[in-house]
Amino acid sequence: MAFGLLRIPLKPAGQPVELREHRVAGRTLPLRIVENERARRLTLRIDAGGRGLRVTVPPGLRQGEVEKFLDRHRGWLEQRLAQVPERPQVRPGIKIPLRGVPHLIVHEPGSRGTVEIARDATGPILIVRGDRLHLPRRLADFLKREARREIEPLVARHTAAVGRKAKAIRYKDTTSRWGSCTSEGVLSFSWRIMMAPPKVIDYLVAHEVAHLKEMNHGPQFWQLCRELCPDTDRCKAWLKRNGGALQAIAFE
Repeated sequence: MAFGLLRIPLKPAGQPVELREHRVAGRTLPLRIVENERARRLTLRIDAGGRGLRVTVPPGLRQGEVEKFLDRHRGWLEQRLAQVPERPQVRPGIKIPLRGVPHLIVHEPGSRGTVEIARDATGPILIVRGDRLHLPRRLADFLKREARREIEPLVARHTAAVGRKAKAIRYKDTTSRWGSCTSEGVLSFSWRIMMAPPKVIDYLVAHEVAHLKEMNHGPQFWQLCRELCPDTDRCKAWLKRNGGALQAIAFE
């Protein structure tokens, strides 16, 4: 693809200046090209679960340089993507974890569209009722409801401990982070965290609540994190080790 001598226009730091697709390792992945005025070189990142690619570029870089950069790193991309399984689509007969415990997805057609936690001879199951076409969306909505039910009491407990209040709590399906905290006190969480064990959920909430007091990742922040969640180090390692697999599950 020829870009000539066109230059990427300046955008606020972290804002995508181009969204397109990139074919690599037998996959077609969304590619975000992001300009950052603080960047001094090009950097390449694979989104969690292999869901997409992100190239961060310095201001004013010629777009042809991005193509050359991707070509130079094709081998690295192929090697890394080979370690990431193709995104499994939620469907009847497969298992997804709920609070760290694998649950078999069972579809019951012809009933009102609900999701129920149950158990049969095989172990824990998730019964999804209604039209088969809507099963992935119903499971995603179910996880969002479970996130609200689980996370909001944890936020209340941890904010009381640090003496700060959250302005709002939001739930998203983000690909690059599990949670965030704005300077205004808005906490955001990926509802996919409900597939992780309870201690990891608690760690994520403690991590974001700690940012209400320490808007950084310095020593005082991590000390506060460990005070709120003594299992911080183990849970952080678990999420780093297993988070990609949770992000890879497709609910579309």
